Amino acid sequence: MSLPHALLTALLEEASSGLDLARRFDHSIGNFWHATHQQIYRELGRLEEQGWVESLPPETGRGRKRVYRVLPSGRAELARWTAESQDPKPMRDELMLRIRAEAAIGPAGVSDDVRRRLDMHRSKLAIYRQVEARDFPVPPTTRDKQLQHLILRAGIMHEQFWVEWSEEALQVMAKPA
Repeated sequence: MSLPHALLTALLEEASSGLDLARRFDHSIGNFWHATHQQIYRELGRLEEQGWVESLPPETGRGRKRVYRVLPSGRAELARWTAESQDPKPMRDELMLRIRAEAAIGPAGVSDDVRRRLDMHRSKLAIYRQVEARDFPVPPTTRDKQLQHLILRAGIMHEQFWVEWSEEALQVMAKPA
């Protein structure tokens, strides 16, 4: 996935100013594709240069916002990219290497980081469950809402996996060397 395509997707869902888009991004797409507000603004400029989005005339008054919307060429690019085949990315996590190293050298304090990460995964899981309860109190019936719920469920399953894995890792690490 790439940031331009994430932004095109978000703008197709709702035309937005850069600030509004960044805020929406933080609470949705940002859960699985991180980008800073600066990266988002920079990319909006590139998308406009490529003719994939346009900014509407700014609102009047103080703090005027430029609202962006996707042009037909942007929609075509998103359709082209969406249809591409992509292989899964290989896992690359330094924590796995550090645990492997601890297995070779003996206890080295990696469990502290596993506990810290466990807390982070529990927190993210709680947030995802709150979003699910708020946005999907009943099973969605439309295809677009079902797909959005499916993505959220992937996040829930991901965090559940890491909570369970971390708890098991801590049990093993607590055993005498």
